Amino acid sequence: MSKRRITQETFDAAVRENMEEFEMDPDEALREAVEQFESQGVDLSCIVKVVPAASSNDNQEEQTHEVLQALESLRIGNNTATADIKCFTEQCLLGFAQRYLAAQKGAYPVILSYCKKSVEERDCALAGLSALAALTDGQPDLLDKEGRQFLVDVLQKYQADSSVTCVAICVVRHCCIKHEQNRQDLVKGGMLPLLTGAITRHSDCAALVKEASWALRVMTFDDDVRATFGHAHEHAKSIVLEHNGLKILIEAAQAHLSNTSALSELCATLSRLAVRNEFCQDICDLGGLKFMMTLLADSYESTELVRQVLSAIRAIAGNDDVKDAVVNAGGVDLIVIAMNRHINNPAKQACMLIRNLVARTRNYCQQILELGAEALICQAVQTHEDCGDIGKAALRDLGCKVELRELWTGKHGSITN
Repeated sequence: MSKRRITQETFDAAVRENMEEFEMDPDEALREAVEQFESQGVDLSCIVKVVPAASSNDNQEEQTHEVLQALESLRIGNNTATADIKCFTEQCLLGFAQRYLAAQKGAYPVILSYCKKSVEERDCALAGLSALAALTDGQPDLLDKEGRQFLVDVLQKYQADSSVTCVAICVVRHCCIKHEQNRQDLVKGGMLPLLTGAITRHSDCAALVKEASWALRVMTFDDDVRATFGHAHEHAKSIVLEHNGLKILIEAAQAHLSNTSALSELCATLSRLAVRNEFCQDICDLGGLKFMMTLLADSYESTELVRQVLSAIRAIAGNDDVKDAVVNAGGVDLIVIAMNRHINNPAKQACMLIRNLVARTRNYCQQILELGAEALICQAVQTHEDCGDIGKAALRDLGCKVELRELWTGKHGSITN
């Protein structure tokens, strides 16, 4: 059952009433208002929970919060635009409530207009894009046709500038998460070659490589519940076949072997692109498996990197020839060692990978069991709920004894716990 919602004005009025009618100090008035609405089952996730500023006129709506003050100043075109856009960005970065309030008060067309007017001045363009990136985080519906074309244009114009390119790609990513139509429209507008080209052109910039890789991965998502059919598979194929995505990502990873954050993202993106048997083999042939094995051997301390590497190897191990390559490269030993060291985090990925290695063939079961995988998988099943089915499936495919519950026998009645 959905919670009730209120407007920012209603919340601000309640805080003011507490101060004026009940003579509470500002902090107490704010705390009382929050407790009052939460006790009534009101969702305050989109409410800016700060004491509203006093206004010098009767129209308090646009002047009660800093984000709206900066927005109003930008809207009327004061000479303080540089400071205003910076203040607006800082306020939006404080949390989703600030971004939501700004969007409700018409921030998107104001910020987009600023971006378009400032596009010829590099520093102003960077400031405008930063504000747009902050505003669209969690609000992809804001992007319109004019905004999509602007993003394509600015990425083409500033191809040589890594900072502007990185922030523009961040906007693209924010606007594509949970928004299938934006993904399709941006891909049709030529966004994929701009993303892969940015990685190639700025391969020495880890922050940009990570951001562009992340944006490519988002293009392969199927996370918009409003879309009946998505183009995730088509986008993945296009990245690989039309834009040489696998080679670009693998070369970028090999250039940043000391940057765990960038490597984690690159491995995550590669796993999303392994959607065909031949793509799995291509990743292996291009040196992807070799560098992943190196990462697994050298980066045991980075839990997130280990998790993403295991996930990527699991994806490409869907190819039977790659399975052999994983085992021949010492992958089984490394996987079990990773499970032993990081039983709390990458356990699910390790279980899925082990299951992939023994799926359709039992050649490696004994080798995996001799390394103690059974006990580690059992421990993962007992420790983590999300490992339950995956872990038991891995144990079953390894030939181990597994206790399965029969939830329904086909007889009349409901499923029991």
